[in-house]
Amino acid sequence: MGTVKGLIQVLDKNLKRKSEIEVLYYPPEYTVTKTNSYEEISIAGLESPFIQFKKGNISTITLKVFYDTYEKGTDVREYVNKLTDLLNIDPEIHAPPPLLFFWGLEGSAPFYCVLESATKTFIMFTRDGIPVRARVDITLKEFKTDLNKREKSRQSPDKTKVRTVTKGDSLWWIAYEEYGDPGRWREIAVKNSIENPRVLISGKMLVIPPLE
Repeated sequence: MGTVKGLIQVLDKNLKRKSEIEVLYYPPEYTVTKTNSYEEISIAGLESPFIQFKKGNISTITLKVFYDTYEKGTDVREYVNKLTDLLNIDPEIHAPPPLLFFWGLEGSAPFYCVLESATKTFIMFTRDGIPVRARVDITLKEFKTDLNKREKSRQSPDKTKVRTVTKGDSLWWIAYEEYGDPGRWREIAVKNSIENPRVLISGKMLVIPPLE
């Protein structure tokens, strides 16, 4: 098999491949970070507190992506901007698009994520000032597509719930938190007669319908 092109796949609202970001040079390394949060429980008379597990935190991947168009003499920003534009809002889901990072990972464990940050550094230019070589430092944050077996045992998505909208909430995010599937935001919109999904009023009570 030949070398698989690309590094990051852009997904649609149903987490199907929508497009692919072309990478001219694969990164020599990347860093995966995963942490847990613990709470200290202090008890009078003990020399040190007990530690209690609180929650698992989101995994992140950080890496440097390189682009070089010196031999072609073309503007390297043509490639760089396709990557950094993943920070922009996708009008279909009213949020930046979900992604799939697969380079160097086992096929059984794809890394669904969103682009959290991107820093562009241009390091070579033509005499006319056109950048032809660049480095982009990116951070990918894990995007959960489903609940695992341990989490599902604590959830009751088959029962109707009521939720209060807080500042920064979106139907896409609420559907992800309640169902583990951001693509089911329409069910919440229909149940609550929301005509404009982009506008959620803070403090409004939403009925979260059960899953079929």
